Amino acid sequence: MIILIISLLVAVIVTLIVYNIHIQKKIESFQNLNERVNNLSVLQDFMKLAGEEDSVENKLKNMNDIVIEKYDIKYSTIVVFDGSEYVIKATNVDPKHHETLLNLHNEEIFQDSVNTATPKYVTIDNDNEKLPYQKAEMGRAKSAMFFPLYIDNIYIGYWIMESGQMHAFDQTDTTIIEVVKDNIISILKTVAYQDTIENIDRIDKNTELHSAEYLYGKAKNIMDSYPTSSVCMFRISNIEEINEEFGRQIGTDMIRRSC
Repeated sequence: MIILIISLLVAVIVTLIVYNIHIQKKIESFQNLNERVNNLSVLQDFMKLAGEEDSVENKLKNMNDIVIEKYDIKYSTIVVFDGSEYVIKATNVDPKHHETLLNLHNEEIFQDSVNTATPKYVTIDNDNEKLPYQKAEMGRAKSAMFFPLYIDNIYIGYWIMESGQMHAFDQTDTTIIEVVKDNIISILKTVAYQDTIENIDRIDKNTELHSAEYLYGKAKNIMDSYPTSSVCMFRISNIEEINEEFGRQIGTDMIRRSC
């Protein structure tokens, strides 16, 4: 009798274990599906953002906000090298820490990451420690993930996400974060062309008028902010003759008065 009861108990326990394993697999499958849906949602948001009629600065800020919201990250900062200096393109970190964030590429702990195009995870083990790149900001971040950014094998800057918790990213699926990083790079690559158009406009020193490129950048944004808009253009057909007969200064004054 006792043997029968023990056998039944063992059978029940085994059944429960098998059932729990089955449930766990379903939960994991659901979580994976959830992650895929979330990633797809982020990608859709990024694609929508890239096509919006907005400035490059606002697009990058909105992109950073999406990353923070969708992945529950406390701090996220995107830094880009513009050819002469490092510039913070988007961040939700207090400005007093910006100098530190702008110089992460000089930190020894991240230099190998930049050189090898691999992410770097850093954290502390107790409240008396601080992250290697921090100066006098022990309380702000206690763990961080650093991602160098490359476009067509050319280094353009980095993205760093930070948490106020120790070991916050221990269980983070880096493949998911890599997808986010790739999306960030795609947005940066897309808006790079827009940034060029927006900043190619020049002001003539003599007439103080914008060059024709103004129409493709700032003027376009102004016109798009209204339901309907019109562009009026005129040409002084004899400006060359005026310059030759009366001098370039008279021609310049003529253009100014016409405007």
